[in-house]
Amino acid sequence: MTTAGTNTGSEEALDSPSSLIKDETASAKPETTGFDSLGLSPEVLKAVAESGYTTPTPIQAQGIPHVLKRRDVVGIAQTGTGKTASFTLPMIEMLARGRAKARMPRSLILEPTRELAAQVAESFERYGKYNKLSMALLIGGVSFDDQDKKLDRGVDVLIATPGRLLDHFERGKLMLSQVNILVIDEADRMLDMGFIPDVERICKLIPFTRQTLFYSATMPPEIQRLTEQFLHNPVRVEVSRPATAATTIQQLIVNVPANDWAKREALRRLIREVEPNLNNAIVFCNRKRDVDVVAKSLLKHGFNAAPLHGDLDQSLRTKTLDSFRSGELKLLVASDVAARGLDIQAVSHIFNFDVPFHADDYVHRIGRTGRAGRTGHALMLATPRDGRQVDAIEHLIKTTIPRQTMENLEIREDRKPRDEHERKRGARERQRKDKFRPDKFHDHVAAMAPAAPVVAMPVAVVPEKAAEATPVRRERKHEPRRDKHHQPQKKRDPEQRASFDRKNDATPVKPEKHQLPAFLFRPVRLAKKADVES
Repeated sequence: MTTAGTNTGSEEALDSPSSLIKDETASAKPETTGFDSLGLSPEVLKAVAESGYTTPTPIQAQGIPHVLKRRDVVGIAQTGTGKTASFTLPMIEMLARGRAKARMPRSLILEPTRELAAQVAESFERYGKYNKLSMALLIGGVSFDDQDKKLDRGVDVLIATPGRLLDHFERGKLMLSQVNILVIDEADRMLDMGFIPDVERICKLIPFTRQTLFYSATMPPEIQRLTEQFLHNPVRVEVSRPATAATTIQQLIVNVPANDWAKREALRRLIREVEPNLNNAIVFCNRKRDVDVVAKSLLKHGFNAAPLHGDLDQSLRTKTLDSFRSGELKLLVASDVAARGLDIQAVSHIFNFDVPFHADDYVHRIGRTGRAGRTGHALMLATPRDGRQVDAIEHLIKTTIPRQTMENLEIREDRKPRDEHERKRGARERQRKDKFRPDKFHDHVAAMAPAAPVVAMPVAVVPEKAAEATPVRRERKHEPRRDKHHQPQKKRDPEQRASFDRKNDATPVKPEKHQLPAFLFRPVRLAKKADVES
């Protein structure tokens, strides 16, 4: 089948005359002369025609009739074949009749990333402009209050990422008991991002009688298990072989040393070599930190580049994408998550700064170029450590990728990253803060009572036995008064009571001016006259 124009949804269409289509329920292929043969309403056909599309892609021609028949559908197609329009157009047709209630959406579309969710929302606005359908977009980075106001008015189409959807549900702002249509898009990417437990929980919150539309570019065993668990007798529509690259993409592997500085220099050389034919390009990295480092390196050497990854603020991500779409930005350095499923017109080159960890990601990366019959170029930097990943990619796409080696690359040792230095400095500061500094305890504070004046007195000879009878008073730490009301008090003579009060009284009494020192009142046993004379 030859497609006329670009993709009918948010993605580009491909020329695929030998596409393999599997339909378990129909033995003959439906005619795909135009969108008017698919059973769509005049309002939807008018919006499609105004967008400039005349011929559906294979997955649209095969999938739309089954969606209109309320059948569960499993769509498997490589990126750029129009998966988005294959569920957008029939959903507008089915939701045109009826009205949504407050906080109870009629349909739900789950997307793995914010950018892809916003892209699907744009498709609904474009093709549903002649149908009075309300729509809400639930993604992170946006105020909860604004999203709550839309939900309170009632929405027909709810487009959300799994995390933000569950946040609204747990806050009691959303009920899923009226969802009749569930769409799970880019299911394999949700698996890689760890969203499958959230997807399973959401599926259990939605009525069992719903219609489920399941779309994925690949079908790993985990995704197959998910379809068997939540879909009921689905129709399988498979366009081309899963995880294959378009024939319009020219692929190349460039062997470089296993050094970060050398890889960045090799990337700059490749960009300069293809610059005459470079319209715009996407540079893919495996880690978010590498995205920032490569983008700064390109900017330092005079290239028009900007980073895009999940840690950036949503407003900055949107601004960067708008600049790249409009042509103001030439090089977009991105991670797999941020750039998955993006509809960007006429991307001429794809640079893989890192060999992807998973072979399926390679197919999604290079699928950003070579769309709608255009010629694309995909170049990948590979080090000697990446041999196993490269073999897995070639085994998956059933193609041997040409190789070349870049010579005369200087190897330098990178300086320690700034964040590591800051982490060490922060640790030293924490050590200073955690250093033990004893507090002032009450026994460290000087006594507030004035010292007793020292009065000289005549020296008297005291026998040894008398000295033993009067023990030396020692200073004791401040102790709270003991509560002994529950014990029977013993009778004490006045001297013992005075000694007890002096030891246990916690409130020092300010001595009066006329008060004499206490030692003057102590009984002193004087020696007898006979003893003195002897």
